[in-house]
Amino acid sequence: MLVDAAGQALVVATSAANDNSGVSAAQLRVLGVVAQAGSINLTQLAIALHTAPSSASRLCDRLEAADLLRRTADDRDRREVWLVLTPTARKLLDNLGRQRQETIAAVLRRMSPDDRAALMQGLSAFARASGLPVAEDIAASSAQAQAS
Repeated sequence: MLVDAAGQALVVATSAANDNSGVSAAQLRVLGVVAQAGSINLTQLAIALHTAPSSASRLCDRLEAADLLRRTADDRDRREVWLVLTPTARKLLDNLGRQRQETIAAVLRRMSPDDRAALMQGLSAFARASGLPVAEDIAASSAQAQAS
């Protein structure tokens, strides 16, 4: 099926960077959720991961030991603990994002300009149909891809 093939191509194109990071896929998911939230408590993290708080806590233990995550007590309620990324984690995520973008850009460069334009149009329609806002970046990315 076309969707499966496209999904597999994206996984292959982006997984090499993940594999070289030394961080598991589950740990990267935690880092991504925390990065998106800015800070999050363990209960919220477990909900976002669709897992038990104890499992989320064990993942956080490993990330904290690797200097990728820090637990901080809430100023108002010392029982409440917030999870935040360390500078090391931010650098890791930035590097992984950059490597993924480079890999995907290389694939896009191998496509014809017409195929790139059709892909961008299709992704735009898919995003609109999903109900998610279509970022203005899509048009800019399309123009940039065609210029390459």
